[in-house]
Amino acid sequence: MHHHRDHDREPGGESTSDLLMMAARSLRRSFGESMAAYDVTPSQARALRVVAEHGSVRLSVLAEALRIAPRSATEVVDALEERSLVARESDPADRRATCVVPTEAGARLGEVLDEARRSATEQRLSVLSQEDRAELARILRLVVDQD
Repeated sequence: MHHHRDHDREPGGESTSDLLMMAARSLRRSFGESMAAYDVTPSQARALRVVAEHGSVRLSVLAEALRIAPRSATEVVDALEERSLVARESDPADRRATCVVPTEAGARLGEVLDEARRSATEQRLSVLSQEDRAELARILRLVVDQD
């Protein structure tokens, strides 16, 4: 087994892991631009997505899902609540706990943002042939399925 540098180096000199990070960043950037059009920060968009998916989610669970401190989650929810995109309710199972639920406008914006993310991604991937796309999906699946 001879693992030479030339195996994982592309002609441009970037390693496979560099290229994967660069691809993720460029996707995030193009999605970020489409979100800015709706005046939503990336963390607000992520929070809205989690809340819309769950229908009702505890603040502590939301913080965990976003991998941020509960205090930061509170700030994000405050900003979304100010714009009437989410509402706070007390958790029926535990009156002391607060649940975050999407409003109708929040659910609608969530769908719009999902669509924006999809089309931003589609645009980036449009340079690939069907075969290349299938191959990329197969390879990424292998990487992702280790979790």
